[in-house]
Amino acid sequence: MNARGELLTVDCEDVAWFRDQPEAARGSAAALGRRVGLGETRTAELVLAVAELAANITKHAVNGSLLLRVLRNQDVAGVEVVVVDGGPGMADITAALRDGTSTAGTLGIGLGAVRRLADSFDIHSQLGIGTVQVASFWPRASRPARTGQVVVSGITRAIGGEEVCGDGWVARVDTGEQTAPAHREEATPRRDTGLVPPDWSAMTATRPPGGPVSGASRGSDALPRPGAKGRSVPVRAAVAGPGQGTLVMSCDGLGHGPMAALAAQAAVKAFRTGDTRTPEQAMEQVHRALRGTRGAAVAIARIEPDGRVLFCGVGNITSALVTSTTRAGLVSHPGIVGHQMHQLRTYENRLPAHGVLVMHSDGLSERWVPTDLASVLHHPPALIAAHLLRQAGTRRDDASAVVAKAAG
Repeated sequence: MNARGELLTVDCEDVAWFRDQPEAARGSAAALGRRVGLGETRTAELVLAVAELAANITKHAVNGSLLLRVLRNQDVAGVEVVVVDGGPGMADITAALRDGTSTAGTLGIGLGAVRRLADSFDIHSQLGIGTVQVASFWPRASRPARTGQVVVSGITRAIGGEEVCGDGWVARVDTGEQTAPAHREEATPRRDTGLVPPDWSAMTATRPPGGPVSGASRGSDALPRPGAKGRSVPVRAAVAGPGQGTLVMSCDGLGHGPMAALAAQAAVKAFRTGDTRTPEQAMEQVHRALRGTRGAAVAIARIEPDGRVLFCGVGNITSALVTSTTRAGLVSHPGIVGHQMHQLRTYENRLPAHGVLVMHSDGLSERWVPTDLASVLHHPPALIAAHLLRQAGTRRDDASAVVAKAAG
């Protein structure tokens, strides 16, 4: 939340991943700092921090990667650095952050200096598992004032060999001022738009007559969830509650590459600029925006201030409410947003105390369990999402994960 007690969300643009490319990471950090207007001094501090982090992962980490991305709110833009590796992990994070401590072969400023240079810095490490670090840099004169954590964040990674990612995510705050009417539980069946090529079902593995659901049209409830508990309740007339609610969307453009990215970008734009209040209304808006594109699997949730969660999903975005010991799957239905949506249903559940909402594309395996996230649930959403990507991500498809917490 910010100083006025408003929920805090930021727009995120994942710019580039780097593996064993410290010089390229430093050069891109310098260009990115200038592009978003950090200023000369702040950009130099960003580059220094990136140089230390990149040198660390190059010399000492297993499967280390560094992500540079842009953060934006309505007033200012900044840069966030995400570092993920597969080991060996740190036995004593406190010692690693102590001044004067730096691993051999790096620039020697140490993680403690990186933490001081950054406006925010979070780290989680486990021996034998690896380390995740997230650092953000805002312009000194206009950094956003805030009194709490960002309540939603996510991460995307393109399939190997592609420059753009066909997955996307976005969040926005509903101030409660809109007066859009509530939707019915079931929408009118939709006709095909006529834009689907003849072999579309073969390309997307949609449900053949009398056959099983698979591929992009498979609902996220098609397979049992490890550790799933609780149940979702269908809502006949989903109504947004009073106060500020957080709306979150995760989308996966069909396939990968530029055409999938165009579909994801259209979905993100429609959701970000929309004024709908419920997930079902937002899904209708995204559906209209995706006509003429490849289409996408989409999941949309609304988290109320009291912890109530409204959810509407089409396609195989995996969505769950997660605590350190439980994972309750949220129900999606078959379809392709932008092409084939039949009946929309909104389901209601409740975000458990100290729990998070997780949504991810099929670029992550569904086989993760609650204990995989137990040690990071007290960290900000960006770190949780990066940790999950490291734990469950595959290299066979575009990947994205988004995590939302209740405001606190």
